[in-house]
Amino acid sequence: MNILLLTPDLPFPSESGAAIRNWGIISGLRESGHSLTLLTFTDRAPGEDNPLRQRCQAIHALPLPRRSKTARLFKLLATASADMESRLNSQAYASALRRLLRESRFDIVQFSGLELGSYLDVISAEKGGAKVIYDALNAEADLQRVVAEVERASLVRAPAAWYSRIQARRLAEFERRVCNAVDTVIAVSDEDRVLLSKHGGAPVTVMRNGIHVADYHAPPVNMRRARTLVFTGKMDYRPNVDAVEWFCADVLPRARKSLPDLQFKVVGKNPHPRLQALAQRGDFELTGWVESVLPHLHEAALYVVPLRMGSGTRLKILQAMAASCAVVSTAIGAAGLNDDARGAIAIADDAESFAVSIVALLDDDKKRLDMGELARKQVLAHYDWKVLMPRLFEAYARLGFG
Repeated sequence: MNILLLTPDLPFPSESGAAIRNWGIISGLRESGHSLTLLTFTDRAPGEDNPLRQRCQAIHALPLPRRSKTARLFKLLATASADMESRLNSQAYASALRRLLRESRFDIVQFSGLELGSYLDVISAEKGGAKVIYDALNAEADLQRVVAEVERASLVRAPAAWYSRIQARRLAEFERRVCNAVDTVIAVSDEDRVLLSKHGGAPVTVMRNGIHVADYHAPPVNMRRARTLVFTGKMDYRPNVDAVEWFCADVLPRARKSLPDLQFKVVGKNPHPRLQALAQRGDFELTGWVESVLPHLHEAALYVVPLRMGSGTRLKILQAMAASCAVVSTAIGAAGLNDDARGAIAIADDAESFAVSIVALLDDDKKRLDMGELARKQVLAHYDWKVLMPRLFEAYARLGFG
């Protein structure tokens, strides 16, 4: 098949959950003999040695669009559109998309993330006989609803809660339009499938998030630091910021009563200013951008996922499990994992039980190491791309592509 793939960021190097997922999909499609054209956003064009060039017939990379706070405020107050509808609006991207669709015959046009749904008018006008697939990275409307519920509990976060309530309503309408304008929707979890199916649009298939598990194998020499807790992610993303703030304020002080030498390391690009302020604490380290999360996963005594909002399946938790980390997570952080994978980690939703789980695992080396090994086995069995790609091919088959 000849496939046009639209992505919100460059899939390799993989610096976001969307990029990790798209890198896996691209690799799987190419290994199956399909021809890929990639249209993406990036501020750093892929070099000649980028492995994307061996997997894609052509790569078209456009600069990320910039939006001022004034323009976003105007959109909020003067229109009924969701902020996400215009987040990736680019005339250059639209022109490149139109040109590609006119010059080539594609069997499938697949776009990753709701933001790129803003290009459906172009796709619909120029696609010819191509089938259109929306790969939903999150059930975005419900994600904003949960964000609003969490933030309304804090008076200082009341403006953010108000914003999220508005966005949740607007996103529900945008999400409905997108789901009704495509031929198939791909959800990353059963929970998201239920939410996206409520829009009454195209059939929804589940293909979970995945990773190349072999890439995360821990080195033979033990690098784990005895009292180091690690969390990874894009650190200007609201659910990640909230997770770190809650953990530092409510969980870490409780755990330090029993283990006063605990250290919490947060690894990820674009740290929010509120997190940079926390870096003054003696028990907190904020790395910013790193070339690879692997060394940090391999040195973690425990990996923590203190998320209180979000949807889909967190790729960060899969990476940690593949690196043989013992994991303590909230139920929301572990959402989307199947029962076998959930059984390989510790689940704790309130600050006290989260802290108790941390202390118990750090006090029991054997249990912690056994949990890490079981976690890796479960990810290999259920979330490696070799296991997941057949689900995507099943969705293609239902569209008439064998």
